[in-house]
Amino acid sequence: MGYRVGVDVGGSFTDFAVFNEADASIATLKVFSRPDAPGAEIVAGLEALEARHGIAASDITYFTHGTTVGVNAVIQRNGDDIALFTTRCFEDVLQLGRLKIPRIHDLYSARPAPLVPRYRVFGIAERMDARGQVLLAPQRADVLAAIESVRAAGCAGIVISFLHSYRNPENEKAVKALIGEVAPELPVFCSSETWPIIREYERTITATISGYVQPRVARYLDSFERVLRERGVACPLHITKSNGGVMSIDQARAECVQIILSGTASGVIGAGYIAAASGFPKVLSLDIGGTSADVAVIVDGQPQYGVGELIGDFQIYVPSVSVSSVGQGGGSVAWVDEMNVLRVGPDSAGSTPGPACYGRGGVRPTVTDAMAASNLLGHAPLGYDAVVVNRAAARTAIAPLAQALGVSVEEVAGNIVAVSVSGMYAEVSGLISRFGIDPREFHLFAFGGAGAMLACFLARELDIKGVVVPPTPGVVSALGGLIADLKNDFIRTLYIDVDDAGVAGLAAPYAALRERALGWLRDGQGYTGEARLAVSADMRYQGQSYEIETQLEPAWLENGDTRAIVAAFHAEHERLFGHADAHGAVQLVNLRLVVAGHTPKPPLLPLPAATDAAVPLKTVAAWFDGVQLETPVYARMQLRAGHCFGAPAIVAQDDTTTVIPPGFSVNVDGFGNLLITPQRKEA
Repeated sequence: MGYRVGVDVGGSFTDFAVFNEADASIATLKVFSRPDAPGAEIVAGLEALEARHGIAASDITYFTHGTTVGVNAVIQRNGDDIALFTTRCFEDVLQLGRLKIPRIHDLYSARPAPLVPRYRVFGIAERMDARGQVLLAPQRADVLAAIESVRAAGCAGIVISFLHSYRNPENEKAVKALIGEVAPELPVFCSSETWPIIREYERTITATISGYVQPRVARYLDSFERVLRERGVACPLHITKSNGGVMSIDQARAECVQIILSGTASGVIGAGYIAAASGFPKVLSLDIGGTSADVAVIVDGQPQYGVGELIGDFQIYVPSVSVSSVGQGGGSVAWVDEMNVLRVGPDSAGSTPGPACYGRGGVRPTVTDAMAASNLLGHAPLGYDAVVVNRAAARTAIAPLAQALGVSVEEVAGNIVAVSVSGMYAEVSGLISRFGIDPREFHLFAFGGAGAMLACFLARELDIKGVVVPPTPGVVSALGGLIADLKNDFIRTLYIDVDDAGVAGLAAPYAALRERALGWLRDGQGYTGEARLAVSADMRYQGQSYEIETQLEPAWLENGDTRAIVAAFHAEHERLFGHADAHGAVQLVNLRLVVAGHTPKPPLLPLPAATDAAVPLKTVAAWFDGVQLETPVYARMQLRAGHCFGAPAIVAQDDTTTVIPPGFSVNVDGFGNLLITPQRKEA
């Protein structure tokens, strides 16, 4: 018995969730992030855990960590310089992409500059046909000349992406071996090893992103592991993945593309677990930190997954939790543009110096400062006593905006919140359309340091059932990493017709994928429990350009059940698009397999029932929409199951503040969640 620890490093705070295996209790903690000294926040957190809860580093038996190093490297374009080897005459693959305009309604929209500029792309004379037959093997002299050019350009690594390597990786492997022979100092990333999918650009951009972030991620993970070992943490270390699972730190170093959305996915997994266990089958998760607001669709505890998620300016095609992000967080900076229009974000004050009201040297006004200036924050210490809100500093930071706009500080503060919420509303509306959901059937599940602070303001704009704020919303992402299962994805491009002849050949590739998956789980992760396998296929009608993922049963593949496979595809097409062609010829492009191993989950403990009415700590004069209202402030730790009260109201706790504007009612459910329901007007 010991302690299982989940850590999420955000832009402003680093969150800890600790599961005591002896009594199933959960301890939580926040410390300031240290982008100036990565790893220092981990040390500070371990020291605080020992001081507050008596948890020594040597008592930790499991440690998992969500990181944003990879995604930040792509967004900020500060990864290492790398080279790209392509099939000769295909050197423009990254420039051409899919010839899509990023914003189709913007006449000035331009495609982003590629991560690897054209002068660092080298064509290699080689060729593979679409069936996987080698037409031309790479020549040694040709590759050696390209390596010398790479060295002259000062590149830190090489990505190899040749035509049709998903069918046969022989040419990519030959070039990789030659690079290892003559230039062992250069790391090599093959598209056939990164994610072997059929389309050239999609495979190339995924491998390129992997190579672009790998050196930076590897250095971070090395530092992270060294810090933990020096502090006495001896257990195996795990990293959360984009697909909502976890894997060993050694695999994360080698396959960093799998953790590109690590931190974001952790929050969605944590939200799904708490929502399902609390009895909320349909939720939109709203994770607001210091930099961004992230929204995902969760049904029956399971988030929606997809490929082609947007990372900065680029899509990445590994399976990921589907999350929509907008640069509106608690630390997003408010400013006035050249047209004298108030704007919010995407710049963030981050952790250092942070919002002005944190008293850490920040002077630029943020969304958090707007809430503080409205007297909606600062009625209890934040961040587990790390922050005492300075409302006067917040007002001072906002004053120049008020002067420029010719209105009061309170009015500007309210407008900052309104502008921020409008950006979130646009993103949520797109997500609702993308998945075809009815928001009236969903609750908004709010977490992150600023999620509970802003959720009700967003809910007012959505026709939604209500808002759910879990007991410790500020550390849900850390909890998500703690409870995430071991999980990995495998893919094999087959490109077959779904007829009796084609389906008869599915048993062998399925068996090969299954063997690889079980090997990864047993040998690679050391897991000895029951393995869970899920199989699916990317399928389409003959002549269609893109596929839809269809869930399959292993027995259909093993027994060659053509009718069941085709019927499953027709049903999925009908569900997604409202129609299906029962007589249409069907093709199977990719066969997919997901393997998972269960990790322990802390139970949700019931909250004691209330024996009397909820009593506020005090009443303050706070501003809502430009109007000052007397507002009660409640202490979250004093609330019990069955407590209810009206709005406006403020609920203060260690890791966040929940702000409830007029027009809502609040009930505390049996698990301690705040269920905030809009008061419907009579028709």
